Amino acid sequence: MVTVTEPPRLDAPAAGVLARVLALLGRHRLFASAVALAFALRLVTMLGYGPALWFNDSFEYVSGAVNPDRPSALRPNGYSFWLLLLRPFHSFSLVAFTQHLMGLGVALLIYALLRRRFGLPGWGATLATLPVLFDAYQIQLEHLVMSDAMFMLLVVGVVTLVLWHRKMTWRVGAVVGLLLALTALTRSIGLPILALVAVYMLIKRTGWKPIVAMVAACAVPVVGYMAWFASTYGNFAMTNSDGAILYMRTALFADCRKMQVDPRKELELALLCISAPPSERHFSGQKYLWWAQPGQRFHAFGPNTTFTPDINRAAGVFARRAIMAQPLDYLGVMAGDFFRAFRWDRPQFPDANTYRQYEFLPEGKVLPSWSSYRGTSDRDAQNYDPSLPTAQIRGKPSVIGTEVHDPWARFMQGYQQTVRLPGIVVGVLLLAGLVGVVVRWRTLGGPVLLPWLAAFGLILAPAATAEFDYRYVLPAVPLACLAAAIALRHGFRPSSGRASAATTPRAE
Repeated sequence: MVTVTEPPRLDAPAAGVLARVLALLGRHRLFASAVALAFALRLVTMLGYGPALWFNDSFEYVSGAVNPDRPSALRPNGYSFWLLLLRPFHSFSLVAFTQHLMGLGVALLIYALLRRRFGLPGWGATLATLPVLFDAYQIQLEHLVMSDAMFMLLVVGVVTLVLWHRKMTWRVGAVVGLLLALTALTRSIGLPILALVAVYMLIKRTGWKPIVAMVAACAVPVVGYMAWFASTYGNFAMTNSDGAILYMRTALFADCRKMQVDPRKELELALLCISAPPSERHFSGQKYLWWAQPGQRFHAFGPNTTFTPDINRAAGVFARRAIMAQPLDYLGVMAGDFFRAFRWDRPQFPDANTYRQYEFLPEGKVLPSWSSYRGTSDRDAQNYDPSLPTAQIRGKPSVIGTEVHDPWARFMQGYQQTVRLPGIVVGVLLLAGLVGVVVRWRTLGGPVLLPWLAAFGLILAPAATAEFDYRYVLPAVPLACLAAAIALRHGFRPSSGRASAATTPRAE
């Protein structure tokens, strides 16, 4: 008897992979449906506003990618490094697309952590991701040429990695440290997050090896960046703007008479004194740093001196002295900006122009021709993406950074008027997480502590060191959702001794 062997089927592996993917989607169909809808909204955004949206800070980032030979004096170059990595594609559309994927990635991390580590049902874990997936201002922020989507993904990635491992090895600690380094190089507030994670790991007694590995892995890139910064500006730091930004924070109340500034002996500080009494000053401190209007004293040292080491040092000394001399005034402006994050409405702040940059507008964006490191902001953008069109506007060629296409743009404008996360909801989420921390006081807050402190700190830090801005609130939202979801998984009760054991997700 002769047996003929059936030839192997070449499509069997592919069919097997497809079957596993379909099975996975079936087990998580509620979350998969939410992600699919959120992805569709982001595609509509890309169709309506091409290739991307722009904020005033965008041009400094683009300049860093076009001219990568020196660090920025104003902010770390981490996001510029990301733009530099994508530069061979010469496409701001690709930049925006990757940032939309980052936003979806944040939701995926939250869902996976809540399902696998904390055993939430599919509907509960999906519910915690809805603000990230569907808030119109989150989608708009991802579409801006800005570092916020990247920063958000890195912070949530750090928290997810720390909470995922009940017993952390030094290798995991090193990975956490590298992520924290990237976070710090994206936004300076990443370094305080390192301290927060280290304290949390000490509380949870993870051992000294993971902590040392984390600190060392974070220190090497950060110290290397600071050495590069020192080779350019002469001071070992990450920016020349921290003192200047803190000066902006104190500009609304700083009174040189109460600070006892002697103009004969302290000319540098006296030049920074604002002549108008605090009761007659603008409601936003940004006027006294950025806006060239009467009453601004920060540029008294001359043009192009805003972010030099000497001016930054003098501004920092001035600000710290104001805080020490007027602590109640400082706490007052800080509290005002902190609680501004929890309003139901969304009033214009700090001015109409800044407010509009967070909106899906009916008109396109003509890029400004501001002076940059080696050219102008509009030419830097066109150098990065040559497909940006040029049009004659008021008799001179202008670079168009955003083109509006209906009906997609009109849909997102209506969507933004309807679907947003009010600040008061963020406050409720933080309160829920706080209750979860308090009832777990025997374990010093348990796993709720880390995401709650991170969310709280991300809202408090700008109020304490800079000024309120709507985009500073959004990175805290996924962490507040995470803390509230962990706190509520057993109700407001401490978890049992088995708490947090990994569970197998149930079907929806």
